[in-house]
Amino acid sequence: MVRIVIAVVITLIFTAAWAGDYEDGVAAMERKDYATALVKFRSAAQQGYKEAQYNLGVMYDKGEGVAQDYKEAVRWYLLAAKQGVADAQYNLGVMYDEGEGVAQDYKEAVRWYLLAAAQGKDKAQYNLGLMFDDGKGVAQDYKEAVRWYLLAAKQGLAKAQYNLALKYDKGQGVAQDYKEAVRWYQMAAKQGLEKAQYNLALKYDKGQGEAQDYKEAVRWYRLAAQQGLADAQYNLALMYDKGQGVAQDYKEAVRWYLLAARQGNAQAQHNLGVMYGLGQGVLQDYTRAHMWFNIAAIAGDKNSVKGRDLVASKMTSQQIEQAQRMARECMASNFTKCD
Repeated sequence: MVRIVIAVVITLIFTAAWAGDYEDGVAAMERKDYATALVKFRSAAQQGYKEAQYNLGVMYDKGEGVAQDYKEAVRWYLLAAKQGVADAQYNLGVMYDEGEGVAQDYKEAVRWYLLAAAQGKDKAQYNLGLMFDDGKGVAQDYKEAVRWYLLAAKQGLAKAQYNLALKYDKGQGVAQDYKEAVRWYQMAAKQGLEKAQYNLALKYDKGQGEAQDYKEAVRWYRLAAQQGLADAQYNLALMYDKGQGVAQDYKEAVRWYLLAARQGNAQAQHNLGVMYGLGQGVLQDYTRAHMWFNIAAIAGDKNSVKGRDLVASKMTSQQIEQAQRMARECMASNFTKCD
């Protein structure tokens, strides 16, 4: 009995010491003293302290205080994951999912995501939704995808709310329900997710799930456009072009068309050709109209072929040659030199 008591006391002493190392490591991380954190976490991790094993894995994963080493990250994540640390199980799932530090293995990724998801890890639930959605590591199953998206969405994960909205929007794994789609788009959009903002705008624009409301559509297009989403920039330009939800403003339309065009949006490129051809929001310029029509035509927009040929009939051969040169330079610069 005495021996047992002594062994317990010794265990408690060492456990307290390892916990102290872990806490010192956390404090060091907070002040960005990665070298000290590494020493402290390693000391505790080598003695089986699961939280330290996880944090050591994170340091190797991110290259904080050590050279980035995915294999070493996997080693420490695995030790912590086997002890039930949900964050470690999730991160290990990500490593197998992306093939970092291990051979890519979707089935193994699913196995670890399931363990973390069962503990309520929202990102693991979301990733499981993706795996069932895409049929990676499991048979494709939209209903199962919806189930996992819903669990993560209820915890407030914007990406899960957006993907759940998509399922209601398309009727995949659930009955098609635009109102329910709008409800989940709104939740994700309010968290700043640009794709949700854009899709919510589309619903107001088309009157699906909500009464048609161009002003509300413009509001959500603008929020997504300001985050750089090309489709939102294009649609916002259309609203200014047509005067829907806002006062008609060709200059503002051109501004947003240009932002979308520079990201390779062929419809925006075509419409810029129209604006320059008609002199709407800009000075009439057949050379620039030809340039944008040509760029859009090369991208596969058939209407732009007609537009290019139409303005070409009003241009000299020298102007056409200049427009073609401008188009080549614009595309070669990845749309940074199109002025």
